Amino acid sequence: MRPIIIEDSLKNADQATTMPEAEILFQETSKYLKQEDITQLRNAYEFSQGAHLGQFRKSGEPYISHPLAVARILGNLHLDVHTLAAALLHDVVEDTHISNTEISERFGETVAELVEGVSKLDKIESQTAIEAQADNFRKMLLAMARDVRVILIKLADRLHNMYTLEVMRPDKQRRIARETLEIYAPIAHRLGLNNIYQELQDLGLRYSYPTRYKVLIKATKAARGNRREVVGKILDAITEKLQDAGLDAKVSGREKHLYSIYSKMVDKRLTFSEVLDIYGFRVVVEDIPLCYVALGALHSLYKPIPGKFKDYIAIPKANGYQSLHSTLFGPYGIPIEIQVRTAEMHRIAEAGVASHWLYKSSGTDLDDLHMKTNQWLQGLLETLSDTTDSSEFLEHLKIDLFPGDIYVFTPQGKILSLPRGSTPVDFAYAVHTDIGNCCVAVKINGENAPLRNKLKSGDRIEIVTAPQAKPNPSWLTFVTTGRARSQIRYFLRTMQYDESVELGERLLNQALQTFNINQEIITDAQWEKITRDCGVKSKKALFADIALGKQLPAVIAKRLESSEEAISNKNGNHEPITILGTEGMAVQFAKCCRPIPGDVIVGFIKKDQGLVIHAHDCSLVKRSHKHPDNWLDVTWGKDIDRSFAVNIKIFAANKSGVLARVSTEIAKAGSNIDDVRMDSEEDYTSMNFVLQAKNRHHLAQMMRTLRRIKDVVKITRVKG
Repeated sequence: MRPIIIEDSLKNADQATTMPEAEILFQETSKYLKQEDITQLRNAYEFSQGAHLGQFRKSGEPYISHPLAVARILGNLHLDVHTLAAALLHDVVEDTHISNTEISERFGETVAELVEGVSKLDKIESQTAIEAQADNFRKMLLAMARDVRVILIKLADRLHNMYTLEVMRPDKQRRIARETLEIYAPIAHRLGLNNIYQELQDLGLRYSYPTRYKVLIKATKAARGNRREVVGKILDAITEKLQDAGLDAKVSGREKHLYSIYSKMVDKRLTFSEVLDIYGFRVVVEDIPLCYVALGALHSLYKPIPGKFKDYIAIPKANGYQSLHSTLFGPYGIPIEIQVRTAEMHRIAEAGVASHWLYKSSGTDLDDLHMKTNQWLQGLLETLSDTTDSSEFLEHLKIDLFPGDIYVFTPQGKILSLPRGSTPVDFAYAVHTDIGNCCVAVKINGENAPLRNKLKSGDRIEIVTAPQAKPNPSWLTFVTTGRARSQIRYFLRTMQYDESVELGERLLNQALQTFNINQEIITDAQWEKITRDCGVKSKKALFADIALGKQLPAVIAKRLESSEEAISNKNGNHEPITILGTEGMAVQFAKCCRPIPGDVIVGFIKKDQGLVIHAHDCSLVKRSHKHPDNWLDVTWGKDIDRSFAVNIKIFAANKSGVLARVSTEIAKAGSNIDDVRMDSEEDYTSMNFVLQAKNRHHLAQMMRTLRRIKDVVKITRVKG
């Protein structure tokens, strides 16, 4: 059977008046709280009732019914009196005239801090909905890091709001349901609050897809009757087999919750009738050795399905969950999911991190669980602290809330939990930010492998680093974890900013020369005014905006021209911008013409991309007559010591080995092949290469060498 649903007990109590519901809370919590705690709880209830007097929910109920319901949900988890008092008071500061200072004076600093952590941020008028949501979650995470009870109250608050969501407008129902599925349900899962997690998912499905929800409810009720006899037979067979093995075990059947069935149908594209494993069975035994004995007995009863065994006892999940999982071929070909665990594991599986308060006397395992939770929260905060963009923050948050699905090993044998689909780059950043930033190669199980390889459980990962290495922007196309994505973006953003400042200053200097303006005598007051007018915080930020095309250097120079002191006696001649090849991401080389040193070049300032360099005979340059102020005179610097990508096209006889001979000569000429594409016809084949060349002279030497190959008919450089 399914675990007792929190909603059921609340609905029964909701039929009574407000005062009896409060008495039910006191009666339920008196089973584990001291009498003085119950007195404090009564005081908190009376204070909250007085503060919310005259306030009503959209459903028409007195507002106090909501904090009471939240407190009862937490009471079912046997949380301490401070948490329950904060639950009763969690909306007082936000919705009434009561201040947090008054809460602290009446109920203590701990309760006040919990209430403050749960309260929403005051929305700033200029904030968008995404910014407000991101700021609320930032505050919530910071409060969670200080005291995880904040999120327990927030989850109970969200759960009761989901129970009463039908009074909201449909569009608001969908928005709240989506947020619940993307943020709150994964948090509950990550904290091991299994019942709350399943309730939030089912309710999220109900309001996200109401029609699908109704159809599934109807189908599961029908299937429940049809399959009851089969489930009963399986339950009897399992119980008898365990008794024959001399095991004293508690066996129960459980029905998969609705969202789990729905997810399986969507992920595997199944109809409801094709989802066979709707029921699972749980076996609870006395200790860990008996878990393996019980599983062995069940494997002799029904054959295990290969690849469907997971040992979460030896390697617990990140949220502290432990069990043996196995899927068996049951009677009539029905797959059966089996979980085997101890009573202690079962308590943690149901209450998760809340069991830190519920079973404090149980030993060190729960302390370890609480420590792991705090480590996770600190790691999450570290990942998100470098993120300033609201949409980026929410993206990282959603990624990191989903629990790890694979377990990999460091060379020293330490286990790391990572989300399914993670790569060696994700692993490197999980070990340490510096390891990720300097990562150049990886060995998986002793073998060299690409950095974009997806890791599997059990892999042993060894990261190879180099002191001068830097994160590659292409990593963002395949990394999975929010930590890796955040750190790569932060590094690239910082590096690009420094490079952009330098380039932007050079671009402005050129524009100032054009207008005969001497930059050296521009005063600080002028710089302060121009930065304020442009909406940036500093001169460096203004230079960065110029480099990224957000501000035109000619326009800024024209504004600075207003000061007569800044005008010099220089003539109108100006030096072109010198391209050194070391500008990094602040300068890009156009892929349409791929200019190299020796080519005559022009520069184009493109918004948010910076300075893009084109060959002067590029077809794009010839076609572009708009935005003349965005085109700049540029020239190559001397002694450029780096290679540039260049396109060449080779026509050759369609004979065996011609590609190998061409590749060999390219390597001998001191070049690398970045890309090659071939198009073969009956007699001839065309090979389109992207090569690395230092300059026009190097490219010319290479092309002369390639022309000497017997089967090469024609070779040209491709532009545009």
